[in-house]
Amino acid sequence: MYALNSRALSGLLLLFIISLAGCQPQARQFNYSIFAFGTLIDITFYDIDAALAEAAFDRLQEDFKRYHQDWSPWTDGDLARLNEALKSKRKIQVPEHLLPIIRESIELSRQSDNYYNPAIGNLINAWQFHRYQEEGIRPPPQQELQRLLKSKPRMSDLSLDDKNRLDSSNPAVSLNFGAFAKGYAIALEMDMLKQMGIDNAVINAGGDLSVIGRVITSNGNEEDNRAWNIGIRHPRNSSILASVQVRDNESVFTSGDYERFYHYQGQRYHHILDPATGYPTRDSQSVTVIHTDAGRADAAATALFVAGRNHWQRIAKKMGIEYVMLIDSDNNVHMTAKMAKRVKFLEKSPTLHKIISQQL
Repeated sequence: MYALNSRALSGLLLLFIISLAGCQPQARQFNYSIFAFGTLIDITFYDIDAALAEAAFDRLQEDFKRYHQDWSPWTDGDLARLNEALKSKRKIQVPEHLLPIIRESIELSRQSDNYYNPAIGNLINAWQFHRYQEEGIRPPPQQELQRLLKSKPRMSDLSLDDKNRLDSSNPAVSLNFGAFAKGYAIALEMDMLKQMGIDNAVINAGGDLSVIGRVITSNGNEEDNRAWNIGIRHPRNSSILASVQVRDNESVFTSGDYERFYHYQGQRYHHILDPATGYPTRDSQSVTVIHTDAGRADAAATALFVAGRNHWQRIAKKMGIEYVMLIDSDNNVHMTAKMAKRVKFLEKSPTLHKIISQQL
């Protein structure tokens, strides 16, 4: 989704952890911030000259601005026009830049048993979480929710022909790639940075981030096996719950019920919807995923959040996700065996019960 959220705070905490990762001072670094996808995107480069850093920053700003315009359902960009065509049952030529997003989302939706379902754009619009900071926001009427659920929009309703024209067998499909587009955009930009000759960088989009390279000392020497040290936010306060070492070309994405929410008649409603019920899921507080594919990590964090404590292992296996930490609504911390080996808890909370899953 594309709304300003509290993950920007967690992002600042994450960068703070990075800055404290080693005792030695860092090599020459360049920092820049861009506002896109409804959040602050912090970029840091290490061990390059100023001219290259400035050129890369300019390219990032231009690209993220274009992605936000064309991939958001709430602008007048390409995705919004595509949704209008689908609603009117018209076949539409898909712009080249949207093709991989649609194709990958169809596959990710299938692998996740539709826990990741970007076809529910109308349901997301009905809940108005993109306006969560405004007054007077309330849940949609039950009758409207039932109507939206009855139509059962799924990515499998879509079909692409050999000329890249998109058609839908279900006019209720409305696409919202808020659980994938940011990760996919970061992956594209990391590839671009590597092509420009940048070997050590962090892109942190409101707490979701990707890294390339290693920590560099003030002498410009790479320290052996020195990974980036990243903080994971506690879902019920702004403190750092744990840290995890993230290696070259890895991404860390977290979905949490603290990101965007509003209160209505004493009830708290957060933005992560269960496509099967139409309501915010209540079984998870946060899910953190590590993967080398930022787009897959982004989608998986949402899918596993919705899957909850009873189904996350099955979905993680289907999606090829080996590093997962899920905190459920009872403060149980579920982790894959591989994730447990990499996570270091900073908070000795007696309310956290750690459950290590069998190997997926």
